[in-house]
Amino acid sequence: MKKGKKYLAAAQKVDSTKLYSVEEAVKLVKETSTVKFDATVDVSFKLNVDPKQADQQIRGTLILPHGNGKTKKVLAITDKVEDAKNAGADLVGGAEMIEKISGGWFDFDVIVATPNMMPLLGKVARVLGPKGLMPNPKTGTVNPDIARAIKEIKAGKVEYRVDKEANMHVSIARVSFDAKKIAENLQALVDAIMKARPASVKGTYVKNAVVHTTMGPAIHFTFDGR
Repeated sequence: MKKGKKYLAAAQKVDSTKLYSVEEAVKLVKETSTVKFDATVDVSFKLNVDPKQADQQIRGTLILPHGNGKTKKVLAITDKVEDAKNAGADLVGGAEMIEKISGGWFDFDVIVATPNMMPLLGKVARVLGPKGLMPNPKTGTVNPDIARAIKEIKAGKVEYRVDKEANMHVSIARVSFDAKKIAENLQALVDAIMKARPASVKGTYVKNAVVHTTMGPAIHFTFDGR
């Protein structure tokens, strides 16, 4: 695919053979945004893991110190209606919401549910699963404390998950964030990924780590422990 002039000009600012520090990478990522809108800052990792092994299926969540600039529309499936509303849920309901989903309705970004509602959600697991929308205790989206689950998502909670090819992609900020906030979000993600390292992984754990904006060039970076 042919690259545009703006991309090529931005790419010239980046030394593709260099591993930048977190601070250097963040400075460059702000300078190399090529779009007029407030681009997303994304981080991509290539990990030395085998996702076919149960203990190497890296998945988790963290609350970024400064959020990632994305507002998520939260659907709460619960009988604790007032708790969910007071915590900031955009939509709250039970069986009637399940019926809407089974009919093809997906006007939300994330679902949180209390454990007692999971049998109902099981009826639409086939449609929610492939879309990555099925609530899961591992990500905190199935929680008896529905208010806490909602507040964490609204505060900037993000999920990280390795795919079948051992790649991981997470949005951590917007270009408009100041460099210090982007760097702190990036470091928080790095810390979480390093902490999630399986004991069975020997040698290099992170094969590659890049930060980039929407349609911007990839900037390779290094960090303590890599």
